[in-house]
Amino acid sequence: MRLLTTTIGAYPKPDFVPVPDWFRAEGGPDTDHPTAGYLEAIARMGAQAETLFARGVEAAVKDQIEAGIDIPTDGEIRRENYIHYHCRHLDGIDFETLTPKDVRGGTYRAALPSIVAPVRPRDHFLDRDWRLAQSFTDRPVKITMPGPMTIADTTVDLHYGDERRLGADLAAALNDEVRALADAGCRWIQIDEPVFARKPEQALAYGFENLERAFHGVPEGAVKVVHMCCGYPDRLDRDDYPKADPGAYLDLADAVERSCIDAVSIEDAHRPNDLALLERFGRTRVILGVVAIAKSRIETVAEIRDRLRAALDHIDAERLIAAPDCGLGLLGRERARAKLANLCAAAHDL
Repeated sequence: MRLLTTTIGAYPKPDFVPVPDWFRAEGGPDTDHPTAGYLEAIARMGAQAETLFARGVEAAVKDQIEAGIDIPTDGEIRRENYIHYHCRHLDGIDFETLTPKDVRGGTYRAALPSIVAPVRPRDHFLDRDWRLAQSFTDRPVKITMPGPMTIADTTVDLHYGDERRLGADLAAALNDEVRALADAGCRWIQIDEPVFARKPEQALAYGFENLERAFHGVPEGAVKVVHMCCGYPDRLDRDDYPKADPGAYLDLADAVERSCIDAVSIEDAHRPNDLALLERFGRTRVILGVVAIAKSRIETVAEIRDRLRAALDHIDAERLIAAPDCGLGLLGRERARAKLANLCAAAHDL
């Protein structure tokens, strides 16, 4: 038996791509969001910027392909972080006015870009990113973007004063980008909503409505994915970092199943689920995280295979896709390559 494999988004940036990266931030990815210095770093790269980004994306895609990944990503090589990179292409978000805010349910505090006017799309950019990554492989490249609730949680609203209206405008702006991606030929489009697991009540009240609004009008043949991880630590091998409530996936499962979403991506490696959860998805594909992204230990092929076999007691093989828990930026290239190789060896030979 052979399962499909994918990655979630981020891949370790090569040293020759000298832009700020939240995985390299002093406080770690879920404790600091570097916004300052990104445009300045690109300016310093000068005429070489596009060449260096292309080299970095090619290296990330080739690493994934060599490991055996069926549906790679562009590695988010161009991004300082997956949220603010997108925000830089939206009108209404001010990167000069940084406002302190408690984020992810109060797990950390950061100075964040501020929403100072109606949020509107400005220019298409992810279709360019997809075309570049897709040029390096004949396998379908997946492109990721942050969801409305996650953008709202990682910015400061100084304009709307209404989470629903803000979310609706963010969703409309995201939809503009999603449809451009689909028109370009991208067939795997993933919206990341880790805040769903942190705030399931809000996700159920209006988050799923805005998620569907973001995917509105996507043509048949495009796979609509939502990724709901539970948070990064500030460093490798920290086991006590705050995570979303382990019951959140159960709270959200039925809403996922009722929605337009084709595939849901969830964690299982760092904190295993009761795999009966998978039975809640009768039609939805499940991208199951079976490789930990914040532990230096490399899972064996046998360990990964055993977990996937256990999952198959609860879901059809055609609807199960094997993946890491989340992005791989904390691991460094060699660990990431080793973990992906073992993941693919296990998933491709069950």
